[in-house]
Amino acid sequence: MLMVGLTGGIGAGKSTVTAVLAEAGAVIVDADRIAREVVEPGTPGLAMLVAEFGEEILGPDGSLDRAALAALAFVDAERTAALNAITHPLIGERTAELFAQAPGDAIVVHDMPLLVEGGMTPGYQLVIVVDTPAEIRLERLVEQRGMPEDDARARMSRQATDDQRRAVADVLIDNSGDRSAVADLTRELVESRLRPFEHNLRTATPVIGDRTVVPFRPEWAGEAERATARLHHVLGGRAERIDHVGPTAVDGLDAPDVIDIQVTVADEPGRDEAVRVLTGAGWVPDRTSDAPLLHWCDPARPLEVTVIAQDDPEHEFALVMSQVIADDPAARAEYADVLGREDREETRQWERARCQEVRSR
Repeated sequence: MLMVGLTGGIGAGKSTVTAVLAEAGAVIVDADRIAREVVEPGTPGLAMLVAEFGEEILGPDGSLDRAALAALAFVDAERTAALNAITHPLIGERTAELFAQAPGDAIVVHDMPLLVEGGMTPGYQLVIVVDTPAEIRLERLVEQRGMPEDDARARMSRQATDDQRRAVADVLIDNSGDRSAVADLTRELVESRLRPFEHNLRTATPVIGDRTVVPFRPEWAGEAERATARLHHVLGGRAERIDHVGPTAVDGLDAPDVIDIQVTVADEPGRDEAVRVLTGAGWVPDRTSDAPLLHWCDPARPLEVTVIAQDDPEHEFALVMSQVIADDPAARAEYADVLGREDREETRQWERARCQEVRSR
């Protein structure tokens, strides 16, 4: 099963993307729909809201009058907390039920407007952001939904910024133009990335990165940051630290397009526990490596994770390597030459020798 988080600013047009994903067989879990379901007439959720806020939150037909509830619930932090204490557990429980009901080979897409605002993106194996410039979203809200412009601007201002959403996006889908183009992009995403990703996770098939040197990509830093956040989420307090290491951690250096991450744990038992947890979360151990090395399953982003104990001498070596290269132009040039020969063992030997030289100074 592949867990995908889908988000975008209000008016971005997520429904266009979710419709295509649903047609392709993905299981769509709609957060807004769940929020409505748990307070429908006859539900415990609505009964609890009435008990907390009074009968005046009900419309003539007995359904929830959302405007009336908002007028009472958003007057101060205490009242808002009371609302959240009722609705959030119900929404979480129903969401978990829908996740659990999905088939084992499903692509589950959680359509969540406030995914970024809630800091929940590390909990998903892939995050898709429907990206539409703010001025276009404002125009859609006013002209297509009939929303007053001041109201639309106020609602947009309470959400994450475009830059904040882009920073957590593994996939950006530009929905500022023709909808048919967006549909085509989404179908291509399903076939080229989502289906293979789900298959790889289910069958424990690792993605082994090509060690051919490619031009430096400024996106490497963001990709490493997102991978690090996901690893922290999976490992919890088991990791002492998690670092982006290796060639792609050196700013401006041409390197193989593989993100190397080092997970540092307290000791050898902690290392074994971390490997066990990561394996359970879909990471695939490399049986050919002497060190605890694991590969990820995303066909579009090769990732390698080394798990190492804090007292292992290799721990410090990986941490200082990128700084050694960054601070010494001659070392950078020599390193680039070694990388270009695409011999991983030769590269590792050069890295060790260079670090030993620096330590002995």
